[in-house]
Amino acid sequence: MQIYNTMTGKKEEFVPLMDKRVGMYVCGPTVYNFIHIGNARSFIVFDLVRRYLEYKGYDVTYVQNFTDIDDKMIKRANEESISVFELGERFINEYFKDADALGIKRATVHPRATQVIDSIIEFISDLVAKGYAYQTDDGVYFSVEKFDGYGKLSKKNIEDLISGARVDVNERKKNPLDFALWKAAKPGEPCWESPWGKGRPGWHIECSVMSSKYLGNSFDIHGGGPDLVFPHHENEIAQSEARNGTVFARYWMHAGYLNINNQKMSKSLGNFFTVREVLQRYDPMVVRFFMLSSHYRSPINFSFELLDQTAGGLDRIKNALIRLNGLKGQAGDTSADFSVREAVQKEKDRFIASMDDDFNTAEAISNIFNIVSIANSRVDEGSGQALIKFVSGTICELLGVLGITFNLNADMLDEEIECLIKERQEARARKDFKTADRIRDELKERGIILEDTPQGVRWKRK
Repeated sequence: MQIYNTMTGKKEEFVPLMDKRVGMYVCGPTVYNFIHIGNARSFIVFDLVRRYLEYKGYDVTYVQNFTDIDDKMIKRANEESISVFELGERFINEYFKDADALGIKRATVHPRATQVIDSIIEFISDLVAKGYAYQTDDGVYFSVEKFDGYGKLSKKNIEDLISGARVDVNERKKNPLDFALWKAAKPGEPCWESPWGKGRPGWHIECSVMSSKYLGNSFDIHGGGPDLVFPHHENEIAQSEARNGTVFARYWMHAGYLNINNQKMSKSLGNFFTVREVLQRYDPMVVRFFMLSSHYRSPINFSFELLDQTAGGLDRIKNALIRLNGLKGQAGDTSADFSVREAVQKEKDRFIASMDDDFNTAEAISNIFNIVSIANSRVDEGSGQALIKFVSGTICELLGVLGITFNLNADMLDEEIECLIKERQEARARKDFKTADRIRDELKERGIILEDTPQGVRWKRK
């Protein structure tokens, strides 16, 4: 299996620290609002990575945190006249509603920053003792120049960063790049006792502590959005490796940006969508399938038109499964069954090869569609029952790797019916009357009656 490592800028063979066991940390949401679709892409991508590793037989310890104390949370809580803790609890619950709908599995552990304050204080104390951190009257800072190799993940040069730093920096810092490990308490803000007075942790230190607490000082995969490479992940590396003297994360993975109608998603442009808003219009599986239809490292353009197209493609797979499940088949194998089984197995092998190549879901999904085409053209009532079950089971197995699930027993939606009618019309246009008749019969079995008229196809339910 090959994984693209942001640290080295190339694909590398994945070799975990412990045979068949994987430690994986993914930066979770700051819980002051509903998650947006950009967040959703990252969370779906790393859920997919976890699912595939488990499919390959790895025991995955998956840690995804909640940042439940920071400036945005304090501001929002004050606006609503509630505590930061009440705000965090509310939006953690809202996160789980959206994540569950999108098929994102619960992490092995979901630590909260406020639950590990003692560990954070211990971590910072070690950095101070080793000379990597210093105290000022407004908190404790990490000394970037003390850490050899700062900028190695983001490929940024420390001298260039210093010269490009803004003039209006905190004059208490020894270096403009030094970042806060502990922030001294301000009036009205939540705070905790520490050796440096009352205060609260900085953002970067939270993830270093939560990852090491549950995965150890060195673990396999660290994931997040591309906007986290610098400074967040860069700072995590610096403080973690300075304290522990060992490689922090061995493989760094970052999902690509998500744009809206070819523009960067932003509140100022009015093109900012929460997952909750999108799920009011689309099935969650359509959103998930859309997010996985492109390679995870590639930028992806989001639009409702593209979601409509995705829904049509997903319906094609769903309708193929419905048809296969409705076939009775013959008791024994037929002469054609072996070649069909072989063709489907080849596509399954190609699916696995695609996923082994840095989780190339775009190619993997095309392999599923190839199996669907084989099923629609080469599997019918004349096929053996075992073959029908094998083809249907293979499609469901590979969809399961992607986290895509269907309720095949639900009544057909109008959109599904229209999609099948369109597929039938296309088959008739190319004189593929066998496929056209099959679709008509399938609809009839499910209680949908078609009527060909000079004005087009009309349909009604029995």
